[in-house]
Amino acid sequence: MPGMVVSKSAPDGYNLLYNGAAHWLAPFLQRVPYDPVKDFSPITLTVSSPNVLLVNPSLPVKSVKELIALAKARPGELNYGASGTGSSIHLAAESFKAMAGVDIVHINYKGAGAVISDLIAGQVQLAFISSGTAAPHVKSGRLRALAVGSARPSAFFPGLPTVAASGLPGYESASIFGLFARAGTPATLVNRLNREIVTVLDQPSVKERFFNAGIDVVGSSPEELAATVKSQMARLGKVIKDAGIRAE
Repeated sequence: MPGMVVSKSAPDGYNLLYNGAAHWLAPFLQRVPYDPVKDFSPITLTVSSPNVLLVNPSLPVKSVKELIALAKARPGELNYGASGTGSSIHLAAESFKAMAGVDIVHINYKGAGAVISDLIAGQVQLAFISSGTAAPHVKSGRLRALAVGSARPSAFFPGLPTVAASGLPGYESASIFGLFARAGTPATLVNRLNREIVTVLDQPSVKERFFNAGIDVVGSSPEELAATVKSQMARLGKVIKDAGIRAE
């Protein structure tokens, strides 16, 4: 468990943790030997990849509102695929389910590739998939994108509305990653690491490489990463508790 290793390391700036929501949401899913807030010093947000709501083209819906209406008309009949209990794409669907007030059934997979395959084959009707993975299947017409989970429209899918603007105000879902040091690391070291890493992330060539993979470069202050972690813990922690999700 990477978080445990870094939480027990020396606060010298040499042992760093690079992770996403799996780190700060872990305490809601299982017992972990660390506190994701108290035991770590945030350095910077690094990248973010919005999750995209996809459906099999045979499903008779072309918008989020139509999907919600169909799900309400057929409670318990629509299945969504997701890999990883408590993963970003799993919680994207559970957040959608809770906010839309629909009864859709979770089918757990070992990997996103299997979700995509079964979604194309019509074995499941919908899924939330990261933008980079979703893009080629949408472009080929094998899957239909209804909306993007980011707070604002995404350059990865020009013209595609957000879920929030499609009838679920406040909805947001993306895979977010950040860099952390052990709590107690001197502020001078944290700030130096922040400056150096953000400078690299801000390079046009770096942004281009990430963009081509369907990933947004973020870069932030330590305070912004801390606020993001606390916000996600409050919002998605409630989703996990309300849905009774536990690590398998």
